[in-house]
Amino acid sequence: MTSEAGGVVPKFIQIHFLAAWPGALLNRDDAGLAKRLPFGSAIRTRISSQCLKRHWRMADDAHALHALARQNGVEGVRSKLAIEREVTGPLRARFDEKAVDAVEGAFLTKFYGKNAKDKQQRQALLFGRPELAWLREQAERLLSENADAKAAGAAAEAWIKEEKANLNQLRDQNVLAASLEAALFGRMVTSDTRANRDAAIHVAHAFTVHPEQAELDYFTVVDDLRDREQGDDAGAAGVFDTELTSGLYYGYVVVDVPLLVSNLTGCARADWAGDHDRALAAQVVEHLVHLVAEVSPGAKKGSTAPYSRAELVLVEAGDRQPRTLANAFRDAVETQTRSSNGSLGNRTAEKLARHLSAMDRMYETGEARRHAALPDLSLDLPEVLATPIPGSSLRDLAAWAGATVRDAAVAA
Repeated sequence: MTSEAGGVVPKFIQIHFLAAWPGALLNRDDAGLAKRLPFGSAIRTRISSQCLKRHWRMADDAHALHALARQNGVEGVRSKLAIEREVTGPLRARFDEKAVDAVEGAFLTKFYGKNAKDKQQRQALLFGRPELAWLREQAERLLSENADAKAAGAAAEAWIKEEKANLNQLRDQNVLAASLEAALFGRMVTSDTRANRDAAIHVAHAFTVHPEQAELDYFTVVDDLRDREQGDDAGAAGVFDTELTSGLYYGYVVVDVPLLVSNLTGCARADWAGDHDRALAAQVVEHLVHLVAEVSPGAKKGSTAPYSRAELVLVEAGDRQPRTLANAFRDAVETQTRSSNGSLGNRTAEKLARHLSAMDRMYETGEARRHAALPDLSLDLPEVLATPIPGSSLRDLAAWAGATVRDAAVAA
């Protein structure tokens, strides 16, 4: 199987990154402490995959996924209130309130099941904008044809029962296109498993390549109106503490290219490399490379400014099962060592490269690769990296990753 971009039809795109944050609290647990992970020889600081995905999904910059979705008409809404806000809400000014209530109740029961009446107990569902628009059109038609509440409610229930089988077929044929968010990160609907979507992007928890580095930060809040000269207590208005951590993190992301193309175009997964428009899938991959490298997660932004960018990004395109390179750090990298003059970043990149080279020799899977890195972390393994581009920009790397999807073609 060949492709113009890299020599393989990329069933999987793998993105590896190294990024460092000093003095931050990027992801907290239920006790307000930094999340941790026991791995190999040490306990590490961790950033959960949910945290990473949330920030990538919500990023508002030149590579924002929601902007890409809006441009292509595949926006999505994740909410417990989608029916009230997006389907029946816009119709309330034009139709009888009780009739709208009746139709709304039927729609809520359909999508939220037994928890329809309790907003707090509902599942937050992910709807595509085209799906919501279609539901709103149907609700408007039902209300136009049935003036009173009893008739509208009965008509809505009858329509839902009548369309039950057709809804699945419409989804299968992609007439009601799922949102871009659902195509990328999946969608689970417990009340109707046929509406589910498998995630085309798989994200691992990021963790420090070295043992955790944590400190308890003690701080006070000063009362601006207290006056020592007037006998006021000069003490602090509040005394607090919080945990801060520092670290160099390894992160790993996989794009299931056939599933991504299938989710976006409606084609059969096995036929993804056929005559289908893969332009949007290519844009998604290109944007994702930028987001992974440039968007920081982080709590306590006001007091830690946890903004950083990846110092090394390695992208692989291949047609074999992906594999993480996390095991390069099963034995934690020493933060200080007398055996090498290299920096922590340099020694980490070298360890990553050695592990990658060993995996190549054992499995010979033949991935096409490119990377972008700061000089201290740049990988120098010509025998491993197909056409390496030392010092290449992130833009070049992202463009190459997108081209592997857009230009993939099976050799005759």
